[in-house]
Amino acid sequence: MRNTLEISAEEIAAAKTRLPRAFSETPRQRLTKLIGWSIFIGLVAYTLIAFNFSPERIWTGLGKLGFVLSFMLPPYVWPSWELFMEPVTAIGETLAMAFLGTLLAGIVALPLGFLGAKNILKVEWMRFGVRRGFDTLRAFEQLVLALIFIRAFGLGPLAGIFAIMVSDIGSLSKLFAEAIENVENKQIEGVKATGAGPLQTLRLAVLPQVLPVMLSNLLYYLESNTRSATILGVVGAGGVGFLLYDRISANNWDEVMSIVILILITVYAIDSLSGWLRGKIIGKNEYRP
Repeated sequence: MRNTLEISAEEIAAAKTRLPRAFSETPRQRLTKLIGWSIFIGLVAYTLIAFNFSPERIWTGLGKLGFVLSFMLPPYVWPSWELFMEPVTAIGETLAMAFLGTLLAGIVALPLGFLGAKNILKVEWMRFGVRRGFDTLRAFEQLVLALIFIRAFGLGPLAGIFAIMVSDIGSLSKLFAEAIENVENKQIEGVKATGAGPLQTLRLAVLPQVLPVMLSNLLYYLESNTRSATILGVVGAGGVGFLLYDRISANNWDEVMSIVILILITVYAIDSLSGWLRGKIIGKNEYRP
């Protein structure tokens, strides 16, 4: 009896004739792949040439970087508590800027998230306009917004708070709307069956389902904004970034290293605390920093 796993050469040839694409690429497929790889390689080569990406320049840059790092070590040790309080206060200002910007963005994004959810706002053209508003806000980089608000409110943390808030409103509203769209309808139907109105349904059936996700997203953005607020200070939005830029301008590289170390410790602490809180909120306690 013939083994069913054995296939003769004639059968293979007949299969190739019937299904040629299953055995080899067609000329059109090969041409498409060749064009795609050519465009990719061409773009990479163009960017390397346009940006003067050469081994000589990289080697020279690394040498200069090593020269700068030699001035940064050992780190600066502040001789008194009063002098040490300057970077500590600046870091506290940065944390306050990130916290207030994220908090205000979350407060504004909460109702906007409901307006952007298709299971809440049934009018398609209105929801489309709200969604495009989210995209418009997300299109502006925080650094650009900080420069605009510095012109409006002057130097200081207030410009940074508004830059973080406006930038995060678009992103958080989109995330909140997507979370609301994924709620379970059974809870909504159960609350409606008790005679609850629209606002009561949102408060008792929708909000409890999405609140842990919203809080988790807020904590994640707080982590990110803590790092972003440092960069915003460089352009004049206050905080430790402004202090860091001042020390770089004065070529106090050892103090720059000390401030960078303080920033790293702060960011690590915020990330660890935020990760632990997110684990508590979503019911997972196995977070490890």
